[in-house]
Amino acid sequence: MIKSMTGFGRSEVQKESRKFTVELKGVNHRYLDVNIRMPKKLNFFETSIRTLLKKYANRGKIDIFITYEDTSENQVSLKYNATLAAEYLKYLKQMEEEFGLENDVRVSTLSRYPEVITMEEQCEDEEELWNGLEEALKGAFLQFVETRTNEGENLRNDILEKLDGMEKLVAYIEERSPEIIAEYRSKLETKVHELLADTQIEESRIAAEVILFADKICTDEEVVRLKSHIGHMRDTLGEKEGIGRKLDFIAQEMNREANTILSKANDLEVSNCAIGLKTEIEKVREQIQNIE
Repeated sequence: MIKSMTGFGRSEVQKESRKFTVELKGVNHRYLDVNIRMPKKLNFFETSIRTLLKKYANRGKIDIFITYEDTSENQVSLKYNATLAAEYLKYLKQMEEEFGLENDVRVSTLSRYPEVITMEEQCEDEEELWNGLEEALKGAFLQFVETRTNEGENLRNDILEKLDGMEKLVAYIEERSPEIIAEYRSKLETKVHELLADTQIEESRIAAEVILFADKICTDEEVVRLKSHIGHMRDTLGEKEGIGRKLDFIAQEMNREANTILSKANDLEVSNCAIGLKTEIEKVREQIQNIE
């Protein structure tokens, strides 16, 4: 099953007092480009998050948004630095003696001095944190893969439909080629008869001219290769995943053959078909850019 690189996923997990919410969205990109936004408390898990994501996605620009809430009452605690408080009092007393000032420091004043009393977050159990976060990540990633797969199936059907149309154009070019040569021969004979009147015309001279013309406009090789590329792309679309780059390469080869047919075309109908082929190939290439 092929996947699009466009997708969205969301998951919310409640673990006792902890709540994890993960959202992610992806768009097409040549490589896997991941951007993670999360609380500083969870930064330690960035490598683990990237490793886990690689099991679900190979390509695309993916933005991951993580929020974390802890409603427990013991999130923070106060810490008293007695050594630092003693240092403050020591130098305040020294200042009192040196400058003859009244020492009016009270407990409430000293407690507001920098770093005497500080608030610290309680240490979290990293394993418990990761268990909750991982569950939320997997839920979001699975939904992300599901939306990508659904979009990938739509892309596959659209490309197959365009390949059917391209095959019809190629078949018409293949059918039209002998008719162009026959028409050229007829016009050539008519023109020569007009110029030479009743003079006998050598059939070999006419045949040689027709052969030169046929060789000049011959697109048999291009048509065969183009039909082969269309079949190859159809087969590739039946593969499981990771086919985006391969499809893009096939589309480039198809476009090359269509360009050659257009450059050789000496007939308005074939030219129009070649232009139609190039148009459809370009549409296919645009769709392929979204395939993982």
